[in-house]
Amino acid sequence: MNQIAVIGGGITGVTTAYALITRGYGVTLYDRNRYAAMETSFANGGQLSASNAEVWNHWPMIFKGLKWMFRNDAPLLVNPKPSWHKFSWFLEFMAAIPQYQQNTTETARMAIEARDYLFSWAERENVDFDVKRKGILHIYRNRSGYRHAEKVSKLLAAGGLDRQPVTPEEMRAIEPTLAGEYYGGFFTESDSTGDIHKFTNGLAAAAERHGVRFCYNHTVESVRTDGQRVHVTAYENDLPDDRHTTEFENVVICAGTGSRDMAAQLGDRVNVYPVKGYSITVDLSDQASREAAPEVSLLDDETKLVSSRLGPDRFRVAGTAEFNGFNRDIRADRIEPLVDWVNQCFPGVRTQHVVPWAGLRPMMPNMMPKVGRGKVANVFYNTGHGHLGWTLSALTADWIAAAVDERAQ
Repeated sequence: MNQIAVIGGGITGVTTAYALITRGYGVTLYDRNRYAAMETSFANGGQLSASNAEVWNHWPMIFKGLKWMFRNDAPLLVNPKPSWHKFSWFLEFMAAIPQYQQNTTETARMAIEARDYLFSWAERENVDFDVKRKGILHIYRNRSGYRHAEKVSKLLAAGGLDRQPVTPEEMRAIEPTLAGEYYGGFFTESDSTGDIHKFTNGLAAAAERHGVRFCYNHTVESVRTDGQRVHVTAYENDLPDDRHTTEFENVVICAGTGSRDMAAQLGDRVNVYPVKGYSITVDLSDQASREAAPEVSLLDDETKLVSSRLGPDRFRVAGTAEFNGFNRDIRADRIEPLVDWVNQCFPGVRTQHVVPWAGLRPMMPNMMPKVGRGKVANVFYNTGHGHLGWTLSALTADWIAAAVDERAQ
């Protein structure tokens, strides 16, 4: 049996392992945590959102980033401390601006196709992840934001997505609990929400039943290949001196923000940057809060925040982007705007019990995931999905499995 190593136990690693094991490959997955989905896939915004497919590579985003640079509560924050990694990433980011329209449309097309895989896998394996198929409502507070959204909707439509404009009155009919004054909105009925952590763990359990070997609590020290065999050297975190090397026919790098360093070992350049995002999970512990919290998922374009209802008693709010290297600190001045947003938009929700979180999104400069072969034929990558990791994961996992099939023929 063709043996494949998958490195990374987040959403992309687990979906990749599942896609490979169900095609008949032997799969071993390595992750440094004790359980699946304990880093970036732990507490994201909860959206499966083709409607959020717009890439960030356009000049208005550059100008906003410069304007926000010295505001600690800004939706996008860049630490001005220089580093070659950050500098090279931003140069490539600006170089990708001419592909803004094409990449936005292609991402929407990918997100739509990915839905079918994800929901069919969840149904086949009976994975419960608090899914809500009630659409996503994008809200706009002023005319300029709304006009830009009209242009984006045309790009999304070219990718096959139906996103409908709605008036403020129609917005309140879609989500009656939403407070505040708005210029207008766009509603994508086909979008969904759920708990990424529950989904990833549920699919991991299914993959294990199918035969995937999970090496949790293992740090991968090195990955080498001679073109025929891959050598993975790892150790259990509790036994750092007990290293062991295992041979495989192929390897798939799904290591999120760690993919850049791992790719360098294999002779490839994968310029993933860790873009920190924050979330809060509001405990809806009383009946009044449960009634005041929205059922429909929202995206507030001005504040760059998204929200999702996770089951009857949890409300997730997430967003912002922070370019600050591999810093995972949860900053109070970055969490406070999320709590304030809940208080303003849903004043009936008590924010007494709030759990903050921060994770590092693995982003490529052109905002498109790195999916496919490396320079050496038995090395593959499925990484760099940025803010749409869950949305795109099932499709890119299937792509990787198809690429491995091609090599095996």
